[in-house]
Amino acid sequence: MADVEVKKLPEPAWKAGVKNFLAGGAGGMSLVFVGHPLDTIKVKLQTAEAGQYSGIVDVARKTMKADGVFGLYKGMSAPLAGVTPIFALYFLGFDMGKRIATNIGGPFVKKDGSINNLGIIFGGGFSAIPGTALMVPGDRIKVMLQAGTTTFKGPIEVGAHIVKTEGFAGLYKGTALTLARDGPGSMAYYGAYEVFKDLLSDGDQLSVPAIVTAGGMAGMFNWIVAVPPDTIKSKLQSAPEGRYPGGARQIMQELVAKEGMGALYKGIGPAMLRAVPGNAACFLGYEVALKLLNKYW
Repeated sequence: MADVEVKKLPEPAWKAGVKNFLAGGAGGMSLVFVGHPLDTIKVKLQTAEAGQYSGIVDVARKTMKADGVFGLYKGMSAPLAGVTPIFALYFLGFDMGKRIATNIGGPFVKKDGSINNLGIIFGGGFSAIPGTALMVPGDRIKVMLQAGTTTFKGPIEVGAHIVKTEGFAGLYKGTALTLARDGPGSMAYYGAYEVFKDLLSDGDQLSVPAIVTAGGMAGMFNWIVAVPPDTIKSKLQSAPEGRYPGGARQIMQELVAKEGMGALYKGIGPAMLRAVPGNAACFLGYEVALKLLNKYW
């Protein structure tokens, strides 16, 4: 009797979504542990008055002199506590966006019906929608702690102060700017990762160097696009209520008038330094977790 070939059924969308959710959380935790010190330096540079710091090394030196090495990890508890659902939602949103692009077809798919690079970029942009909703409150608290313009002892105290003085809406200060940063940034982020991963991989065989390199490049491409809105967002989120009645436009006008267009790229140095190891760790954590989930579930 001839052997009967058993075809493997396609994985249900809900199961693939859950796997991406869990793997994304693992990736996000990896990124925070590796990248938070440079994120602190980035925020300090972005929110400082002109001339306060001479550069990355100066920020690190002054921060460690005042608060020790743990000063570079100030505010980490807020993103770390929320990092699993935040990054999980981004990777889940990315998976959803790719499925939407594939179902739309047309410019988003290849001739064989599989998703192309434009579809990947669409999925990246879509990922910012669910992710931003959960990210903004923790990001607002993190920025206030990192900026060093307050004397709060921790994230709970900061959160309570924001709610007391600005209401719950204050926790979502900077939402539009976060979307303006993460929409285009995520398009560059996931698009670059998939492109470099395909270039560096041997068929379906993924290597650690390929993942790490593609992840690092993804982070760099993301920040090239995202730093200007991120600089404005950090200024808005760390400022006292009423400081910028004109919102993002006022911040941009004041920054450019005082320090030139380069002021919008304040913090790009530490952002780039953090991008390579942080996002390499993120995608390595994501790919390893996803591989384990596919193996055992």
